[in-house]
Amino acid sequence: MSPAPDPTTLAAFEAAKGFMPRHEGLALYEAAAAAGRLGLPLLEVGTYCGRSTLLLADAARSAGVSALTVDHHRGSEEQQPGWDYHDPETVDPEIGLMDTLPTFRRTLHRAGLEEHVIALVGRSPQIAALWNSPLALVFIDGGHTDEHAGADYEGWAPHVAPEGLLVIHDVFPEPEDEFTGQAPYRVYLRALESGEFTEVSATGSLRVLRRTAPAER
Repeated sequence: MSPAPDPTTLAAFEAAKGFMPRHEGLALYEAAAAAGRLGLPLLEVGTYCGRSTLLLADAARSAGVSALTVDHHRGSEEQQPGWDYHDPETVDPEIGLMDTLPTFRRTLHRAGLEEHVIALVGRSPQIAALWNSPLALVFIDGGHTDEHAGADYEGWAPHVAPEGLLVIHDVFPEPEDEFTGQAPYRVYLRALESGEFTEVSATGSLRVLRRTAPAER
């Protein structure tokens, strides 16, 4: 039987702001639960309002490790005013810019998972440049331009531990199926072509890959 998140966590996931459907969330949780057995942290790139963070936190709690989540909380390109995925409730009325950090904190608090998550607030490449520890899982779900998705891969994939997992969201092989660009798909192909990762599963737009060869630095 596949591992499942706590019912309270799953209910909080369903209620949280975000764009990950339930079946992909359950696949993410299963991957995080498996990776957690390595005894190393689980890391997410692209927090937004914390919908998927809840699942990583639940898995981290069960494994006795920490979940880390990286985001500048000013929103990706497709979440800015004028775009289909813009949510005006996430705009700071004082400065007129998006700020998803307060919503994220409320999401964690309501689910009782604050103590299991370390929020790294800043731009992914800057934080990755300072990081020097192995990770059991890296979940890439940040910006959808080639520049940002590529930088997330370059910055964080090398830190996936042997037998650890690289998970990529919004992988759309067919151009007509995409909603914000195919950069995550190109990152997915890049990971496979590197020879360092082997695909484990595909659920909707979620791809799970395992590190099967050392990272080339």
